[in-house]
Amino acid sequence: MTIDISKITIPIHSGIYIMKDDTGKIIYIGKAKNLRNRVRSYFLKNQNYKTQKLVEKISDIEVVLTDNESEAFLLEANMIKRYRPIYNIELKDQQRYTYLRITNEEFPRLMVTRRTRTGEFLGGGRVYGPFTSGSSKMLSIGLLRKAFKVRICKRLPKEACLEYHLGNCEAPCQFKEAREKYGKHISELESILKGKQRLEDFRQKLENEMKDASSHQHYEMAKEIHETIHRLENLQTRQKMESTKNYDEEYFGIIIQDQTAHLMSFRQINGVIRDRNRFSFDLVGDNSFPSFLSQYYSTNPIPKFIVTSELPEKKDILEEVFSRTSGFKVNIIVPSSGKRKEMIKLIMKNLTLYQTKGSEPALVELQEKLHLENIPKIIECFDISNHGADYAVGSMSRFIDGRPDKPGYRKFKIKTVQGRDDYAMINEVIKRRYIRLRKEKDETPDLILIDGGKGQLHAALDALKNIGSNIPCISLAKENEEVYIPKIKEPLVISKSNQALKILQHARDEAHRFGVAYNRSLRKFD
Repeated sequence: MTIDISKITIPIHSGIYIMKDDTGKIIYIGKAKNLRNRVRSYFLKNQNYKTQKLVEKISDIEVVLTDNESEAFLLEANMIKRYRPIYNIELKDQQRYTYLRITNEEFPRLMVTRRTRTGEFLGGGRVYGPFTSGSSKMLSIGLLRKAFKVRICKRLPKEACLEYHLGNCEAPCQFKEAREKYGKHISELESILKGKQRLEDFRQKLENEMKDASSHQHYEMAKEIHETIHRLENLQTRQKMESTKNYDEEYFGIIIQDQTAHLMSFRQINGVIRDRNRFSFDLVGDNSFPSFLSQYYSTNPIPKFIVTSELPEKKDILEEVFSRTSGFKVNIIVPSSGKRKEMIKLIMKNLTLYQTKGSEPALVELQEKLHLENIPKIIECFDISNHGADYAVGSMSRFIDGRPDKPGYRKFKIKTVQGRDDYAMINEVIKRRYIRLRKEKDETPDLILIDGGKGQLHAALDALKNIGSNIPCISLAKENEEVYIPKIKEPLVISKSNQALKILQHARDEAHRFGVAYNRSLRKFD
């Protein structure tokens, strides 16, 4: 039976997707700039035979977010190597990536290098990369050699060779001036490879060469230069999935919700993130983050650095035990900046996504669009219903998981406002509702929705501020169905066919219907 893709929450982010069969076995791993669009594309009609067979076997889809496409590319490649999913092999979808090495010779050369299975690099020298865009060459090593006058000879000849006469090398083997300039050329090349130097000057030089090659109808050369320009731009994209430093460390993020701890880890071996893991345990008895780490490393290799989102209790004792067991110094750290901090932020983002599993996809999309900290599982919507100057009431609809919770609806007789003043009435109703919830220690909503525009929203926000509440609050204006968000000048316009907007509209319409009915009943008995 084919999985119902409409019931799976998939974000609009870059990352990898992991398709599993009904036994939980990974059968395909892919990457995407936009996970939602890419994953849903598999379930469109008119797919080829092999893709259809893949889709028929999908029982579950897991996604892992990354901060950019380069990270997705690297994580996908490393996970494919780790799990060898059958459909990745059959569909031949695995791409390769490379590193460049500057040798440690007197007059260094520029070489292509790759990692061994253990993560080590062959040959001595300084390694740069990985380079993840384009063909297996990634960067046109020939163009870089020519641009920076890097020699290609394995051994220095006694006199200038053909490369000198072609203008590709300045012959440090023969000329003193060339020997003096060679180190500067290598330094400039390294600056480019590190992504530290601005690339505009070098890019402009390549673009001029490309135009010259094209004007002389040397189209293959022009294409090669064009690809090199594109790949050089990727050098400035930071990624965290691979490092040229061959050391081991493991990253842990932890979120506690409803007395349950949810953890996620990325494991780095020889500078490469090779896998991800998720864990959950109930906070009963002695269960804790420190006890989890202790049990985890009783069966898993201990790295030199354990990087966490929060420091576990008894950190010093854990470090001492792990150091004694492993035979080397082990450090447990919470990073404050840099690459490690970025990795922990990425893990926490993935943990937040994991908590949305099983949630209404439209609510997850609403969370993304409104930049909410939590999924708006509970929404309370307020409306004011006036009939002349004598009859004014407030009404509230309550939605749970995108559906009306009618026992939770509330109605309010306006007590403190005379005449027609919608703003003041909204202010009164909001105060009464949430002061009462606080006194009764009742559950508050994840989102407050106000029927109206900027004025109504500001009235509600003023009320919340006065009572010290920080519940997220927005408004929905009827005329153009525009969503007003605090501190954002322009309203958010969501497509009329979007399910996230339809939930807001439904909540607004229910509050309006409930308020009108209450107003009529009051007038009927007067």
